[in-house]
Amino acid sequence: MTEILVSDVNLNSVCERLEQHCCVEQNQHNLSSQPQTPVLKRHTNTGAKLWGRVRSKLLRQKLDPQTVQSKNWHMDVIEMNGIKVEFSMKFTSRDLSLKRTPSKKQSGVFGVKISVVTKRERSKVPYIVRQCIEEVEKRGIDEVGIYRISGVATDIQALKAAFDTNTKDILVMLSDMDINAIAGTLKLYFRELPEPLLTDRLYPAFMEGIALSDPAAKENCMMHLLRSLPDPNLMTFLTLLDHLKRVAEKEPINKMSLHNLGTVFGPTLLRPSESESTKGQHITSASDIWSHDVMAQVQVLLYYLQHPPISFAELKRNTLYFSTDV
Repeated sequence: MTEILVSDVNLNSVCERLEQHCCVEQNQHNLSSQPQTPVLKRHTNTGAKLWGRVRSKLLRQKLDPQTVQSKNWHMDVIEMNGIKVEFSMKFTSRDLSLKRTPSKKQSGVFGVKISVVTKRERSKVPYIVRQCIEEVEKRGIDEVGIYRISGVATDIQALKAAFDTNTKDILVMLSDMDINAIAGTLKLYFRELPEPLLTDRLYPAFMEGIALSDPAAKENCMMHLLRSLPDPNLMTFLTLLDHLKRVAEKEPINKMSLHNLGTVFGPTLLRPSESESTKGQHITSASDIWSHDVMAQVQVLLYYLQHPPISFAELKRNTLYFSTDV
């Protein structure tokens, strides 16, 4: 029996590895005196079926009020075709898991203001963003579920440490690393910014702009909001926007539509500050606070993803001719 301990890693990746080990020995009771090599027979889709059982059990546990209220680790085991997966889980509300904690070390890139990083690097877009995008477009743009399927947590942490310390081997690491870990590192970078890429200050205006019913007014408002972003934020956002559009062009292969990508990145790039999320709202739980505007956050990013190409130079050139208040 193969026993695998799952701890702080993505179960999708675990089950993919399980597929490679789902074999059973045959002819173990062969009475022939001639030595024979055991025949290995693969159980079809064992990893996928096992993952289905894991997901089902996780969902049941998540819906269990006692599990949700408990802050302790819960241990469990799921077994199938000689494969035993032992895993531990703990419920953490989204508002806590996505809480931004500024880095105390300004020499790194994670948790550091994007303006500080670009000034230090003398670049318009942070190096980590450019390199992760380049690697995804090189060998991950056809990957099914790219940006939706998480990479292994230990690989993502290794890449995070490498970018934070500016190791000379980062390009080698990127070329050797699983592409989902690279995609996960890019998402983690945006998630750990001290404030979201589209800024705390403009968050209320984005929420008002996306709710406008008149197409012309919405267009004017949404473009004006982009012009109001700091240059490093705007350049980085436009770079990411172009990249996500190229990913969506491969939707027939990678199954990632513009809406899917908007759902993945929207709440990461655009989130209310802690004071804004509770202001004027009578919401009973932290989970409700997190989910209150999540659909609007997705719609904001989807609006820009569905918009014709947006040029940084064109936006800045039109600044003098725009006078509509938001």
